[in-house]
Amino acid sequence: MKTIVSLLAAGCLSTGQLLAQTNPVFTVNAAQIKTPVQKTMWGIFFEDINFGADGGIYAELVKNRSFEFAAPLMGWKELRQNNANGSILINNRGEQLNNPRFARFTVRSAAGYGISNEGFRGMGIKQGEGYDFSLQARVVEGNVTLRVELVNAANEKIASTSLPLSGKDWKKYTGTLTASATEAKAKLNIWFEGTGIIDADIISLFPQKTWKNRPGGLRADLVQLLADMKPGFLRFPGGCIVEGRELATRYQWKKTIGAVDDREVIVNRWNTEFRHKLTPDYFQSFGLGFYEYFLLSEDIGAEPLPILNCGMACQFNSSEVVPAEELDPYIQDALDLIEFANGTTDSKWGKVRAAMGHPAPFNLKLMGVGNEQWGEQYVERYKLFAKAIKAKYPEVKLVSSLGPNPNGELFDYLDPVLRGLKADILDEHYYRAPDWFLNQAKRYDNYDRNGPKIFAGEYAAQSKAIASAENSNNWQCALSEAAFMTGLERNADVVHMASYAPLFAHAEGWQWTPDLIWFNNLQSYGTPNYYVQKMYSANRGTHVVSTTLNNETAAGQIGLYANAVIDTVSKEVIVKIVNTSATPQTSEVVINGVKKLDKSAAIEVLKSGDLQLANTFARPAGISPQQQTIALKGKKLPVTLAPYSFQVIRVKML
Repeated sequence: MKTIVSLLAAGCLSTGQLLAQTNPVFTVNAAQIKTPVQKTMWGIFFEDINFGADGGIYAELVKNRSFEFAAPLMGWKELRQNNANGSILINNRGEQLNNPRFARFTVRSAAGYGISNEGFRGMGIKQGEGYDFSLQARVVEGNVTLRVELVNAANEKIASTSLPLSGKDWKKYTGTLTASATEAKAKLNIWFEGTGIIDADIISLFPQKTWKNRPGGLRADLVQLLADMKPGFLRFPGGCIVEGRELATRYQWKKTIGAVDDREVIVNRWNTEFRHKLTPDYFQSFGLGFYEYFLLSEDIGAEPLPILNCGMACQFNSSEVVPAEELDPYIQDALDLIEFANGTTDSKWGKVRAAMGHPAPFNLKLMGVGNEQWGEQYVERYKLFAKAIKAKYPEVKLVSSLGPNPNGELFDYLDPVLRGLKADILDEHYYRAPDWFLNQAKRYDNYDRNGPKIFAGEYAAQSKAIASAENSNNWQCALSEAAFMTGLERNADVVHMASYAPLFAHAEGWQWTPDLIWFNNLQSYGTPNYYVQKMYSANRGTHVVSTTLNNETAAGQIGLYANAVIDTVSKEVIVKIVNTSATPQTSEVVINGVKKLDKSAAIEVLKSGDLQLANTFARPAGISPQQQTIALKGKKLPVTLAPYSFQVIRVKML
């Protein structure tokens, strides 16, 4: 048999493989508590990018339902059969209204004239399910009935209903269509039967099967993926969308509440941001507004974390700012939002919340001031926000920006300044290569334990380059994030919150990649990165405990990363181990500090031998957790760490 020396000399055995021969031992001391784990430790970052809201989680199927896009008929097409005589004219009632436009149809043929809506890259329709159609309309003259149809990609009818129109006053008409077939690229056709002049607005189609079956609600499969993560918080509405390319298109929360039909439609800032993915039909209807975000947070058991504009547009784009002396309306928006979320029903904004259907407060505890801002102008504005908010609501914790990068000139200026201001929570962002994440597992080991807490607010390993259209949600990226997250968890006394970004991506409407969850009009799936996030969040535990690898912090030796927590509620020890090497490693987990353990451990394993593998619509669970059970030998658990694997071990304390 060849000696180890001769194998090394021949280049047949790597140094990592040699060290692995020592059989690494992980030692967990369940009685040596390091720090509590915040309930907000693992959460969700939501931004309306990649058709994440309109065309995504907001279940409306009609694009440009109220003709408010810059091109009023974008998404719509006139239909004519047998040279039918009809026309459409867009009327504008004036800028004093949030929804000023409506369509006037003049129909001179008794049949054969209509309009069609293409949806968001088509409409996803499922056989046997019901769809609620509605519109606002009035009959100026004549006698007209609407024949409403859903057709498949071959223009074959798969659902229909009729709505007789009557009266010269605006009123809402509704009908239900039940689909006879499943179709990913359906269209909505509306035919005018009879002659006359009809005004129409807010033409809408929703699936009846929404999240919690709420009319006009959210897409159920996408919300379920979020709920399954058991997130500690939901950050909304972003992201760069908070800022806008210029202040005129910034996110203004007060314009996103109240009656959905009265909410002002504006352009989405990702509309033309990237030349490689121009999406001129990307607008915000705000059907998913701040009230719905709060409700979604409540539904999935997450703390709401709204981020507000601080008087600064995106510094990558226009760098437009409001003079500090004119910042009062922005600050008042922040104060009013807290009242909207938490105020009594006899307060101005609490009364608005109650009128929308939620008299109980949302118990807002967190708020972000600005997104990814930097420089002296941000510090000046942050001070003014913090002073006003803390004076009235000292219990609300504020999240402040550390800019777009985890190091460098912008970061190095902001970090000490905000620490000097005794900021509550600092928002760090990192979009970097997988190796960066592996090398940063100890990033927070030496952070000031008495300073501001850290929110890892946006992170995702980039397989190609930041914002590259070629980035992939492959296993290499997800595995590197899993390794990095052991360091976040180990330092839970400093890191109080963390979220991957972006969250959603439409397969035919995305602008940025990688993303946590991909969907098309009928399907959705979690990426390997999603399962990493879910495995951490669903196994959060309550307290970090001492964990070592051969008596050292497990942060990359022989490619291994690990951390452990206990859960005082379920009375379990939870160990997370990542093997980033190409070598299987026979190991042992020794659990001390407990009187007795169960005879077996439940193990959840996420692995792939192919680092470039990613989940797809054809293989949505190609890389997904597999369950195992392994017997303990007293307080020792023998484990085999598969190459390129992440596993979570749960053992009952008896």
